[in-house]
Amino acid sequence: MSKDNTIFIGKNKSFKERNRRSGGYLMKRRIKEISISVIRALLMFGLCFMIISPMISRLSMSLMEEKDLYDTTIVLLPRNITLDNFTAVARATSMPTSMLNTLWISILSSICQVVACTLVAYGFARFEFPLKKFWFACVIALIIIPPQTIQSALYRTFTRFDLFGIITLFNGQPLNIRKSLWPYLMMCLTCMGLKDGLYIYMLRQYFKNVPESLEEAAYVDGCGTMHTFLKIMLPDAVPIIASCFLFSFVWQWTDLFYSRNFLSGYKLYAPELSSITDRMADELSKMAGTPVTPSAGRSLQLISIGVLFCCVPLIILYCFTQRTFVESLAMTGSKE
Repeated sequence: MSKDNTIFIGKNKSFKERNRRSGGYLMKRRIKEISISVIRALLMFGLCFMIISPMISRLSMSLMEEKDLYDTTIVLLPRNITLDNFTAVARATSMPTSMLNTLWISILSSICQVVACTLVAYGFARFEFPLKKFWFACVIALIIIPPQTIQSALYRTFTRFDLFGIITLFNGQPLNIRKSLWPYLMMCLTCMGLKDGLYIYMLRQYFKNVPESLEEAAYVDGCGTMHTFLKIMLPDAVPIIASCFLFSFVWQWTDLFYSRNFLSGYKLYAPELSSITDRMADELSKMAGTPVTPSAGRSLQLISIGVLFCCVPLIILYCFTQRTFVESLAMTGSKE
């Protein structure tokens, strides 16, 4: 008998003996560990399948010719692969212009949101002021209440914008700034932008978890409140700030509500994609000289390609920032 077999048998006998002495506890524990591992693997496989499956089906559909869409024998692999669909979608959505506009507006608004929300969150975490709980309840309301509920009020405010009557005093009438970038930036800088309540809550939870002794030591050394915030608190908060920036960028990138209501003066990708079927119908009608409407399958195919174009930059961004993103989420646990 070889030495390896002897060691294996010895270990096996050792486990059997230890299991017998423990009254079967070791075997039950091993079975439990194996069962948990199998269940975890099945759950992870199911979650991954649920996430990846729609992307695979969209990619498969985008590579098909129109006749393949109605072939019931084709499930995932197209019979005739074509890339003309991508060109058609890029042309219909004015993709270079709309993508660049969406990119710089998303970055600018995300920076404004992060700066404003960081200051507000630090104030909620470290300072006492009148009606603090009430104002924080308003922050929570920003998370719960959908922006559509104040759509008409926002529309009226920015179509007749008059800051405390000053504009009417000098200009004679209010300003209509609805189709410019100013309404969006003002909402971001005043913490009324898209999902600002969530960012304030995340940042507040992080600052509450930071020991107050760090700030007290800085105060003893002669640092003021703002200097302590900028030199002590802010550098340590970079991971959670990066996480909030990523959240903000992703939501701005795919936003349709604010883009249509306040940024209609700019060509942005999400609004362009939402009307892609109408644009393709107009293009086909001009070519045919008669009204033409894309079929239901063709419309779904065009939207699928547009969604893929929209997801690619976000996937690339996540690949480079996933470590910071995951670490920052682990640092936002509640201390209360």
